[in-house]
Amino acid sequence: MLIEATMRALADQTRLRILQLLGTMELAVGELAQVLGQSQPRVSRHIAILCDAGLAQRRREGSWVFLRSMLSEDEMRQSVAAVLVRAEAADPEFASACEADRRRLAAIRKNREAGAENYFAEHAEEWDRMRRMHSPDDAVEKALVAALEGHALGRLLDIGTGTGRMAELFTQNAEHIVALDKSLEMLRVARAKLQHLPTDRIELVQGDFQALPFADSAFDTVLFHQVLHFAHDPARALAEAARVIRPKGRIAIVDFAAHTHEELREQFQHARLGFADAQMRELLGNAGFTPAKPIALDGDELVVKVWLGTRIANPHVTPSYEKTPA
Repeated sequence: MLIEATMRALADQTRLRILQLLGTMELAVGELAQVLGQSQPRVSRHIAILCDAGLAQRRREGSWVFLRSMLSEDEMRQSVAAVLVRAEAADPEFASACEADRRRLAAIRKNREAGAENYFAEHAEEWDRMRRMHSPDDAVEKALVAALEGHALGRLLDIGTGTGRMAELFTQNAEHIVALDKSLEMLRVARAKLQHLPTDRIELVQGDFQALPFADSAFDTVLFHQVLHFAHDPARALAEAARVIRPKGRIAIVDFAAHTHEELREQFQHARLGFADAQMRELLGNAGFTPAKPIALDGDELVVKVWLGTRIANPHVTPSYEKTPA
């Protein structure tokens, strides 16, 4: 019985700590093992028990396995989440363990993000060339422009602008473009590349896509071009994008389809090995977008896709999958 499996799953403090960690974001098994200070096989056994009880769900990505919490799925599992919150408030020892786990996770993430930032700084000058190694730029740009035709771009936010190519591409069609990047080196390159464009139409801003420095509903269009695979928490990045998009505004994501090129993690600091259509549909839906049918572009080893979404007017209404012509 499900209730028996649930009770067994909750009868161990390590599994309770795992559930609390998963409540913050989707995590890889290796990350959980590092945070908990336990071997990966041992953590995997705990995860199997949680998944069998329906409290967590696995998703394989290459050689990595990611875990997500399922505690918001129904009334019973929501009750489990509520009990865990109360347990932290009532049990100082459990609260201390959970807080230490969150600190260790934050430190791990900070180190990884620092590695990615160093990589971007070192390779800022050759970033356009690196992008061409992995995607057919001309075809991608044509597909993206075509996908966004028929809708006024208005105020456009280019997240992770890199060398500023997307800002350059859309400058004639957008009312105003904000080109954002976390790396000052990348912004320096973008500023040099865009200096011939009207300064009243383009604004360069340093910022993190997980904590955008903009007010709610500030933009009509948000663009992620070959950026989301660097996000350790893509759901958070899309939630931030949704926050700054006006109702009925649009999001466009250009990224790799799911692949198995593990070397990109180390060589190019990719946190995600692309995205499956179902995964992206879920990410967009959970962030408050109505997804459109994805656009796939031919490629050799890596397939590039364009995913579009429209910000729903009422974020509390669950969006449906928008059927569009193939």
